[in-house]
This record gives sequence, C-alpha cells and structure tokens, in this order.
Amino acid sequence: MCEDNHGGLGRRALFVTGAAAALTLGSVSFASAADGDRQTRTVRGTLPPGSPDFVYVPVEVPAGVREIKVAYTYDRPSVPAGTTGNALDIGIFDERGTELGGRGFRGWSGGARTEFFIRADDATPGYLPGPVREGTWHIALGPYTVAPQGLSYEITVTLTYGEPGEAVEPVYPPDRAKGRGRAWYRGDCHLHSWYSDGRRTPAEIGELARAAGLDFINSSEHNTHAAHAHWADVAGDDLLVMLGEEVTTRNGHVVALGTDPGTFVDWRYRARDNRFGRFARQIRRAGGLVVPAHPHATCIGCNWKFGFGEADAVEVWNGPYTPDDEVALADWDSMLVASVRDGRDWIPAMGSSDAHRSPDPVGSPQTVVLADDLTRRAIQEGIRSGRSYIAESARVALSFRASGGRGEHAGIGERLDVARDTPVTVRLEVTGAPRCTVRFVTDQGVLHTSAPLPVSGSGTVEWRTTPSYAAYVRAEVRHEAAAGPVPGPLAAFTNPIFLGRRAR
Repeated sequence: MCEDNHGGLGRRALFVTGAAAALTLGSVSFASAADGDRQTRTVRGTLPPGSPDFVYVPVEVPAGVREIKVAYTYDRPSVPAGTTGNALDIGIFDERGTELGGRGFRGWSGGARTEFFIRADDATPGYLPGPVREGTWHIALGPYTVAPQGLSYEITVTLTYGEPGEAVEPVYPPDRAKGRGRAWYRGDCHLHSWYSDGRRTPAEIGELARAAGLDFINSSEHNTHAAHAHWADVAGDDLLVMLGEEVTTRNGHVVALGTDPGTFVDWRYRARDNRFGRFARQIRRAGGLVVPAHPHATCIGCNWKFGFGEADAVEVWNGPYTPDDEVALADWDSMLVASVRDGRDWIPAMGSSDAHRSPDPVGSPQTVVLADDLTRRAIQEGIRSGRSYIAESARVALSFRASGGRGEHAGIGERLDVARDTPVTVRLEVTGAPRCTVRFVTDQGVLHTSAPLPVSGSGTVEWRTTPSYAAYVRAEVRHEAAAGPVPGPLAAFTNPIFLGRRAR
C-alpha cells in the first residue's frame, strides 16, 4: 500500500466558471501493474470555510485497469448551536474531463455513501458501469457545508488491474403502458431509490406505486441518471415508468421529468452563474419537462433561486403537507394573478411524494392528469397544459367544471370563453374527503367556503360568479383546521379554470 499526503489543500490550481469557483488539487498517480495486482493511494487534506462548491482530485489512471474503487471519510467536529457542521458530497468524472455539461460524468452519490466502485460490467448504485480507460480521472468533492474549524478529509483510491468484464447493454422501460384511452391517470413524479440517497430498490418502489393506485411514476435521482437502466423490469402494462433526474444545485432543485433514456443534466452552477437556461433547454431537447421542486423548502440549497421563466410546471406540494407547501401554494397563486394581469402563459402546479425510505409513503401526494393515453408524451402534455389536480391519495377524486348560460363549459386547465358579465356556475364533485371543507379561490382570494363534507367523504359544491368578478377559479379541499383562522392541511387542490375571453 502506498500513501500520499496532501498537506492543507496541497498543490492546486484554481479555475473559475461563471461566478462559482472550482478547486483542482494535486494529482494522484499510479504505475502500470500486472493483471490481478491491486494498488492503493491515500490522500488527505483540509478544506477551509468558504471553499468553492466543487473540489477536484485528479487521478492518473494507467492502462490495464479493471476496476477503480474510491472510499472517503471526513471529520465532524462539534460546532456551536446555530452553526452548520461538515457535510461532504462525492462523485467522479472519467478521462473525458469535468467540463460543465460534458461527457465525463460517471456517477454521484452525494453524501449517501462512503465508498463506490466502477468497472465495465457493474458499478455502485448512482454510478455508471463502463470501461476504466487510461487518462486523468477526477474525484469530485462537494463541500456542502464546512464547520468553522474546516473540513479534514481522507480519500483512498484503489485500482485493480486485469481484463475488463463484459459491458452490459442498458435496457430501458417503454414509453407507454396499457392505458384506458383518454382518462384521468395518477402519478408520482418525484421519487428516490438507492441509486441516490433513497433506501428502496426500484422493485420496491414499483410495488408501493401499484399499491398506492398509481398509473405512472418518474425516476428522479439526485444528480445522476444511473438508475435509468434499472427500471425496465418494474414497468408493465399497468405502470408507466418515466425517466429523469432531480438536478440538485446550490440554489434549488429541479425535476427533469420524462427525459430520454440516458440523459444526464449537470448541476454544478448557481443562479448568479446564469447557466440554468442552458440546462433547462437541454431537458426540453431530451423530451422532458422542467419542474422546480419544493421551491420554498428550508434545507440548505433547497430554496428555488432561478426564477420561473423556464418552468413547465412547479411542484407546489412536496411530501407531507407543511408550512413551506402553504407558502409555495400562495406564491403559485400570485403567479396565476400575474399571468392574468400580463396576459401571458400560466404555470401549472404539481404535487409529488419525494419519498426516500420507509415510512415515506409513495403517492402521497399524487398528480392526477387528464391524458389521451398512458404514454410519456400524453402524460407530459396533460401536465404542461394544467389538465390536472393534486390529491393526498388515490382515495380522493375530484370533478371540477365551469359552465355558462348557453351550454358552454370548461374543465381543469381550460378557459370558459364567455363575455365578462355572463353568469357562470362552478361545480366541484368530491369523493374520499370526509369532513373536509371546499374553498373556491380566485384572483381576489377565497370567495366561497363550503360547510364540511359528510363523513361519507362525498359531496357536491356549487358557486356562481362572472368573469368580471373572477378571472379564474381553482378549488381546494382541506381537512379541518386544528384551531384558529389557519386553514387545515390540503386533501386536494386543482389547477384553475379561467373565465372570460382571452385578451386579443
């Protein structure tokens, strides 16, 4: 065993991309060896507070390597209350380099694992199998937070020499399942397996999705597409599996929803770098939707800072309903008002579970989409057009329509094209929501609140208005409030129905 010690930050070169800097340390070198030999190098260093978002450790890989294995540890000193401690993420890029949006990405596990391996025929979940080619590889460190004392780390790299195993050709799930024609389909588009920081296998998620009454799901691992080739056996006639990624930047997370198989979306930028638009366009070129996730989440780096100009939809409800979801709902409602005022397109809302492990329920909440069939394109079109509502479970079902005086009618995500003073009747039918209250929300706010629904959970609520009084109407179904004027948590809510003729 050989050991190198990078004192402090060691030999390093600093390069800058946009406003964020990346640090490259001195390289780790290996000599050629015979088949079956194994060589190990260990490097140590300390990252100070204020370190760049990403630190790269070059590894000079000679020819004839069968497997590369990396293990790491770092210290976690005590810190004062209210001060962040150490957290260090890790991943790797191969000899094709670390260029932003380049082809060198080979895997990322964030802080979920302390070691990983890559070889031609297999790799640790979160990493891409394939040949370990000769050249300069880069271990990528992401100092998520650094304690005032600094972050001391140790990295051990082991190369095993020999003939590479036989590469496995990836098999991806199909773009369609056996649907019911034009119908309402239920899905959960934000889920994590053991291919990032989740603890469930794809097979376990598939079983839970079916039990939750879902018709479709979307693979959304943090900063890696390594799971894409592991969903084919989970998909079936009854379950559409779409592929994507949760692009986890330092200024917010975005779900790439339903991209082409094998699509990798880079995450190494902040809002001030002015790079997000480039990767939002990449998501769309790959056939996906751009969906900012949990925009008001309170975890470090989770709050959305990129604006919504590139969004196809926004995840308003994420997991168990909490105060940050209530803020996201109010913020989204303000965006609806702005779209009416400015005469521009509006952004539909979604809901997803963001389930990681037991006891996180898959499919709570879920997005219920009116689609022409159970295919990737049809589901995406339903989401993009806002023909959807969000429910806490498959027990809750809604039917929401607006009608005019001459038989005109419109459903969720549509426009009732009538004159400003035309009387309009809004009607919501609910099942599966015992003792819940229905609220109709417009650009003025909440204009109608029903009495509690019966214990059977079923009921119909109607309200009359005009387009001059309400530019849009959306429905909320809420559980009983614990106390005071604060509304109870959501059981379901709809995207809006717009009222009146569109401004020419």
